Amino acid sequence: MPGRYTSEALSEWMKDNGPDSDIVISSRIRIARNLRSFPFPMLATNQQSREVMEKIAAVLSNEGLTEISELDTMHLADLNDLEKRVLVEKHLISPSLANESRNGAVILSKNESISIMVNEEDHLRIQVLCSGFQIKEAWDLANQLDDIFESQLDYAYDEKRGYLTSCPTNVGTGIRASVMIHLPALVLTQQINRILSAITQVGLAVRGLYGEGSEATGNLFQISNQITLGQSEEEIIDNLYSVVRQIIEHERAARVRLMEESRHRLSDRVNRSYGILSHAIIMDSKEAAQRLSDVRLGIDLGIIKQLSARVLNELMVMTQPGFLQQYAGQKLSPEERDIRRAQMIRERFNQA
Repeated sequence: MPGRYTSEALSEWMKDNGPDSDIVISSRIRIARNLRSFPFPMLATNQQSREVMEKIAAVLSNEGLTEISELDTMHLADLNDLEKRVLVEKHLISPSLANESRNGAVILSKNESISIMVNEEDHLRIQVLCSGFQIKEAWDLANQLDDIFESQLDYAYDEKRGYLTSCPTNVGTGIRASVMIHLPALVLTQQINRILSAITQVGLAVRGLYGEGSEATGNLFQISNQITLGQSEEEIIDNLYSVVRQIIEHERAARVRLMEESRHRLSDRVNRSYGILSHAIIMDSKEAAQRLSDVRLGIDLGIIKQLSARVLNELMVMTQPGFLQQYAGQKLSPEERDIRRAQMIRERFNQA
C-alpha cells in the first residue's frame, strides 16, 4: 500500500486547478485533538499509544466517514525512511511524525486530500488539503471530519480553555489554517518585506515550504494563523481569507507592473532559467527551486507556452531529496541527488 502514495509526486487533489491557482498553490486546514483519558503522545507508554490507535481506528468504519472517502491506514513502523520522507515532502505527514513517533500512523484518502495523523504531537491531527485558494472549503470538510470523530471519541476539552493540546500555542480551537502562496513578483519588485511585516502584525505567521523552521525557497511562502485561543474557528478563517485575498491582489498588481515596466528583462530572466533547467547536468535544490519559480511565473504570464503549471507542481515534489532517492530505488549522496535532479527536470521538460 505505501507504494500507492509514495510512487507518484503529484497527489490527485493537486491536479485540480483551484481558484487563484496561478498564485495560491494550496490551502490547508489542520485540527489538533487529544483523547481525555490518555497522556499526550510524548508522555504516553507504548500500551497507551496503542490504545489510542485502536480507539481512532474504530471510528474509521463510521458511515459518515466512509461516505466522505475510502481511507487507508499506514503504520509508520511499516514504512522505510525514504517512504516517510516522501510523505513529508508531499505534506501528508509532519517531520515530527516521520522522525519520532511510537505507534504513529497516518490515515489517507485515495486522492490524498485528507491526511489524519495519529500519535504525532497530539493524538489526532486532522488535515485537509485543497488546490488553489479554497481555505473555506477545506475548513468545511475538516470540520465535518472533526464532528464525526468527536461524536465517538471523548476529546480533551476545557470549558474555559477549549480543546487541550500538547503545545500551548494550539490550545483553544486547535486549528491551523494555512495557504501556500507563490509571490515572485513581490520579491522581484522588492515589496515582499513590507508585505510580510504587515502580515505578522495582524496575527498571522509566515514560514517556508515545510512550515515552522523552514526557509522560504523558490518564492513560496506558507501563511497561517498564530492565534488559536480567544477567536472562533470562523473568525480565524475569515481573517486569513481577507489577508490572503489582499496579498493575491498585491502580487497581481506587481506582475502587471513588471510586464509594463520590465517586460524584456523579465522575459530574459524567465527564459534564462528555462534554458538552464533544460540543459543543466547538476542542479542543487535551492537553485532548482528559484529557477522553477522563474519558469512558473513565465507560464502564468504567458511568456512560456510550451509547459503547463501542472509540470511545475510535479517538479516541486519530484526534485526533493526523498522523492529523488525513492525514484532511484536507493540512497544517494548529495552530488548524486544533484545529478538526478537535473536529469529529472530535463526529462520532464522534454516530455511536456
